Amino acid sequence: QVQLVESGGGLVQDGGSLTLSCVASGLSFTFSSVAMGWFRQALGKEREFVATISHNSVSRNYKESVKGRFTVSRDNAKSVVYLQMNRLKPADTAVYYCAARRYSTASAAPYDYTYWGQGTQVTVSS
Repeated sequence: QVQLVESGGGLVQDGGSLTLSCVASGLSFTFSSVAMGWFRQALGKEREFVATISHNSVSRNYKESVKGRFTVSRDNAKSVVYLQMNRLKPADTAVYYCAARRYSTASAAPYDYTYWGQGTQVTVSS
């Protein structure tokens, strides 16, 4: 049974930093062969793309509003993907989800992802 477990969320002040982690387990395929993504959903809004990383970390893409502030990375030996978030803003407040797709190439489209975590809450106070 595939499990993606996010951690690292919390309450932070405007301009602060957080690092989210997502550990994958129970995969029927090798973690290092699949792309991963981070998405978020604010209260009352649709889920939106935040960042994605290819299987070998060569390709990384970001939502325009987080470029230069967020960094996605992965450790294939540990089956973990990270989202380093700096200079956080109240607009970044949301539940953050990691997702895995069954292909190696990065994608910003939620429908390209097969497996999803339960999410971790990030709240940025002004």
